[in-house]
Amino acid sequence: MRLDIAYDGTEFSGWARQNGLRTVCGEIEEKLGAVLRTPLQLTVAGRTDAGVHAAGQVAHVDVPAESLPDDPSRLVRRLARFLPKDVRITRISRAPQHFDARFSAMRRHYEYRLTTAEYGADPLRARDIVSYPKVLDLDVMRSASARLVGLHDFAAFCKRREGATTVRDLQRFDWERDGEIFTAFVSADAFCWSMVRSLVGAVLAVGEGRRDLGWVDELLRERSRASSILVAPAHGLSLVRVDYPDDADLAARKDITRDIRTLPEGCCGD
Repeated sequence: MRLDIAYDGTEFSGWARQNGLRTVCGEIEEKLGAVLRTPLQLTVAGRTDAGVHAAGQVAHVDVPAESLPDDPSRLVRRLARFLPKDVRITRISRAPQHFDARFSAMRRHYEYRLTTAEYGADPLRARDIVSYPKVLDLDVMRSASARLVGLHDFAAFCKRREGATTVRDLQRFDWERDGEIFTAFVSADAFCWSMVRSLVGAVLAVGEGRRDLGWVDELLRERSRASSILVAPAHGLSLVRVDYPDDADLAARKDITRDIRTLPEGCCGD
């Protein structure tokens, strides 16, 4: 089954299961498993960190044939009674053949919000908007973000994981302003650990004048985590959408995603 999921990440220790900690995956597996009366294990499109929210998370779960309801969508109402208020399954459907929430995804879309208001975030939005009462230059931030778009090794922006590549195709990174609210729009084929918040943190340093545009170019030449980047707070970040190909292209997409990303020779400043 495919699950479309939304959650307020404030009181979760992230998505992934962790012994003794409250996680989004743990809550859903427990409640859905109880309803279907079978142990379950979810696969997710993007593992969000502690405090990060989602409006458009996607997961899939394999269910024994005898436990699968004729109309999975009817489970949405049942689960609404059992799940805590800070996580909702908004849609349940039979996944098409070859669908994999993680490896079939073409791109993930995140949004990061902050306010420069002197009084901080509006109380009704304080859980998903970061208070950042500093003067920011929107045009400079857009210029800095544009320099990062494309196929690059984002090692400077990622927490290193043994055997994992840090090459990513950053397809969108731009900003909009509505009064004192700044919103970053960040889309890529995939993200490595802490990448989005590191990207935002780096651009904010440029936007407030602590760093210049040349520093951004230098970061792309780094091949390890850059200690000069201050990671933006988690609660301003939300996963808003995951894109998938047409059903007929799902199997091919999985093969593409499973290939290890490498930079073409001579690409992107190398």
